Amino acid sequence: MGFLHLPGLGKAHFHEYGTGQKPLLAFHGYGMTGKQFHVLDQSILPQYHIYGFDHFFHGESRLDGWTEQQILAGMPKAMVRSYMEEWFKLYGRQRFSVMGYSIGANLALILVEEYADMVDDIILMAPDGLAVFKGFHFILHNKLGRGIFRAATKSKWLAPFLVKSVKKVGVIDESLYRIAYNEIDTEQKRLDTYYTLNLIRQLKPDAEKIAQLINQHKIKCLLIFGKHDKLFPKSAAMPFLGMLDDAEVHEVELGHWLVTKALDEYLVK
Repeated sequence: MGFLHLPGLGKAHFHEYGTGQKPLLAFHGYGMTGKQFHVLDQSILPQYHIYGFDHFFHGESRLDGWTEQQILAGMPKAMVRSYMEEWFKLYGRQRFSVMGYSIGANLALILVEEYADMVDDIILMAPDGLAVFKGFHFILHNKLGRGIFRAATKSKWLAPFLVKSVKKVGVIDESLYRIAYNEIDTEQKRLDTYYTLNLIRQLKPDAEKIAQLINQHKIKCLLIFGKHDKLFPKSAAMPFLGMLDDAEVHEVELGHWLVTKALDEYLVK
């Protein structure tokens, strides 16, 4: 494990694991850390040497001197390049692969967008970034939505009420409800959620450009979706998948909570 010192951003903490030789930069989902992919010890870990990064407001990654105003404005997309440039300084300029789960897929996709000629493989699991998720767009880019999100962060009752309400109307299922509720049951957790999602609000990959680059450079793609995922389902990604010349796509009998031992066993088979 170690840190990348990202100029103008802060310290990005990463975990190293895996018994393979190919370097793979991995970005986890909300509420986890860069160790999340440890569970894929039979399928992914034997092939790669993983550098699993903690998102900011997760694990040991820390922003350097950022004000709340800067956080709410969001991290500029161009800053994602600093992950690779600082990693190259430590390990030399070389080919690499990327992996992302849920919101972590945004960073993985942007690295493909920026460094396609150096990427061997891309692995995406229940990925954000391939289509606009209306719920996130509302609370991050709509004036009313941003106001509601801020109010819910400060309130002990509003956030649980809203999560229960969206479950009742079928926007999220029971598993997503449990995940969401666990992340809003304290003031600090609500604040971390608020800051995390606002910090990455500008990190929107150009899906059409990325598809063209994947085809041009013949990047090996593995995309995995949960058949019961109401957050980032395969159906939302179909326009992107339709632009790819060749990709390995799986839809498994799981929900959004995808990085599990069951997925590891499925991939081995």
